[in-house]
Amino acid sequence: MRLRHADGSTVHLSYCTNVHAAEDLPGIHGQLSGVAARVRRLLGVERLGLGLWLSQHAAADLTARPEELAALRARLTALGLEVVTLNGFPYRGFHDEIVKYRVYTPDWSDAERLRYTLGLAEILASLLPDDVTEGTISTLPLAWRTGWTREKAAAVMANLDAVAAGLRALAGRTGKVIRLGFEPEPGCIVETTPQASALLGDVDHDHLGLCLDACHMAVGFEEPDAGAAGGLPIVKLQASCALVAPPGAQRALAAFDEARFLHQTRSATGYADDLGEALAGGLPADESWRVHFHVPLHDAPPPPLATSAPYLRDLLGALLGGERPLTRHVEVETYTWNVLPGAPSDIAHGIAAELHWMRAQLAALGLKETW
Repeated sequence: MRLRHADGSTVHLSYCTNVHAAEDLPGIHGQLSGVAARVRRLLGVERLGLGLWLSQHAAADLTARPEELAALRARLTALGLEVVTLNGFPYRGFHDEIVKYRVYTPDWSDAERLRYTLGLAEILASLLPDDVTEGTISTLPLAWRTGWTREKAAAVMANLDAVAAGLRALAGRTGKVIRLGFEPEPGCIVETTPQASALLGDVDHDHLGLCLDACHMAVGFEEPDAGAAGGLPIVKLQASCALVAPPGAQRALAAFDEARFLHQTRSATGYADDLGEALAGGLPADESWRVHFHVPLHDAPPPPLATSAPYLRDLLGALLGGERPLTRHVEVETYTWNVLPGAPSDIAHGIAAELHWMRAQLAALGLKETW
């Protein structure tokens, strides 16, 4: 969906397809004609934006076979779908039985992460609608924090220089500017937006910037203020909500302690790398906990648990409520529908409800839907 900001610029709203388990091209075509098409119909919109996730296998297939890339673009058009952003964080196996720490590999010290990301950029340049000249890709915040060495840091910076050079060359060749957003996340080398500002202050800001994830920021107890980015461009916002437990009510979180994804948990004075560790005594029970578990934007879990939806509303106001938008790509990223307690059998209605909620928040900020 496209919305018009008060300054006349376009803001793109999408939902991220990493919620779907498709790892190959047949699976991706199936998710487009299945859930994505149903979401569009439920919303009653002419065109629905997707933040497409492509595994390394699918991306390599599209790169090697131009006819498949053309077929994907044609399928998107036929179904009333459009892609201006990709999620380049998970590399593969995002819906394996256990993902946990594997989602951070390969990291930005590995040349394979560079190759994968540049391949995604080539694909996105081909998928962008004819009237759109800028696309974005979100990626991991350099690496998980353990095992970080001086040599690894040097390899990361060399790969960042190389990806910026590749994106510049792509823009010169195609006229399409693809911008890469590093996504701060608890437990990683870049946990917060201030850390991102310190570590990425000298990179090419024409092509490299930040992807802010509202859930991650809330878990890190960051202020919902774009100023924390320290001047780094905010190329993308991932609209997401964290799970919140008030003091003394943390046992209610046990239903969310599942095996697939890592659920970093924070309080004002402590941290745990996963929810199970926190529940085993890793965090003080007399403090509120915030959990990296992306929960639906429009709904709350049973009391006493809550979500960080108020934080997301404040962040939307900071980024989009001013005289000009500080980001033009907003992606709803609730990838955990299938591991929620009492997970629904058909997630299309849930995704549509989240997007309807987001439309209401954006309308309250004065953004007008164009179609």
